[in-house]
Amino acid sequence: MKPIVILGIFVADTAYRAERQPKMGETILGTSFVLGPGGKGSNQSVAAAMAGGKVHFITRLGADAFADIAQATWAKAGVVPEVKVDAESYTGAAYIFIENATGNNAIIVAPGAAGRVSPEDVEAKAKLIRSASVFVTQLEQPIPAALRGLQIARAAGVTTILNPAPAASLPDEMLALCDFVTPNESEAEALTGLPVATVDEATAAAQALLAKGVGAVVITLGDKGALYHDAKQTVHVPVISAGPVVETTGAGDAFNGGFAVALAEGQDVIAAVRFGCATAGISVTRPGTAPAMPSRSEVEALLAR
Repeated sequence: MKPIVILGIFVADTAYRAERQPKMGETILGTSFVLGPGGKGSNQSVAAAMAGGKVHFITRLGADAFADIAQATWAKAGVVPEVKVDAESYTGAAYIFIENATGNNAIIVAPGAAGRVSPEDVEAKAKLIRSASVFVTQLEQPIPAALRGLQIARAAGVTTILNPAPAASLPDEMLALCDFVTPNESEAEALTGLPVATVDEATAAAQALLAKGVGAVVITLGDKGALYHDAKQTVHVPVISAGPVVETTGAGDAFNGGFAVALAEGQDVIAAVRFGCATAGISVTRPGTAPAMPSRSEVEALLAR
C-alpha cells in the first residue's frame, strides 16, 4: 500500500474535567486533569496508523518536553515523523474542557511552532506527497501550507482529503482541489452559511459544497453518524456504537484517520465511511484523543458485529 501523508499540527492536550466551565473571573475545582498528545493532524495520523495505514506526518515541533511526547506517541502508533524542529518557537498546546455529565468539550489551541508551517516546508516534502495514495490536511496550521499540499497532491493524482477544522472561510479554488471534504455540522455551516442540524439540512449543505467544486462531501453528524454526498449518490450512514460515550474529543480525527486508510486500501467509498464511523465509534468510548484510537482488529470486530 502506498503511504498516507498527513499535514497538520501536534499539540500537547491539557484536558480538564469539571461539572461546568468557569465564568470570567471565577475559579472552580475540577474533577480530573490529563496531559497527553493532541492536534488534529497528529491525532488523525495516529488513528490511521493504528487502523493499519502506512502513515507519514508533516509538521513542526519546538525543542522542548512537549516535543518528546509527540515523538513517543508517533513511535508507539507507527507513524513516520516528517518534522522540522523550530527552536525559535514552542511545541503547541491545547486547553480542553470536558463536561462531566455529557463528555462534550470546548477547546483552545495554541499551535506554537506548527503555526509557522509554511508552503516551503510542504514543498520540501513534495516527493513524499506525490508518492502517496491519500493526502490529508486540516486548517490548524496556516492555510497557505494546506493549499500547497493539496496542489502538489492533486497534480500528482493523489486522493485529497480536507478536514476543514477549525472552521474557516476558504476560497473555492482551494475546495476544488479536494476529492473529499469532511466537516462536522458546525464546520459545514461555516463553509456554506446553511444550518446543519438534521440529515436533510446536511444534504443541502453538502450540495452547496459540491457546487463550489468539491468532489464529494462527508459531513460527520455526531450521534447521527455521517452523511456522504457526491454527484451520483447521497447515503446516510448511521452511527456505529461500540458502547457508552465517555468523551467525544478526537472523534472526528478518528473518523478521518479510518476513512483515509479505507480509501488507501481501495475500499468502496461507502465502506470507507462505515470504517471511519466504526473507528470513531470506538474512540468515543475511551478518554483522551490519540490514546483512544482503536487498533485495526478492534475496528474490524465492531464492523463484523
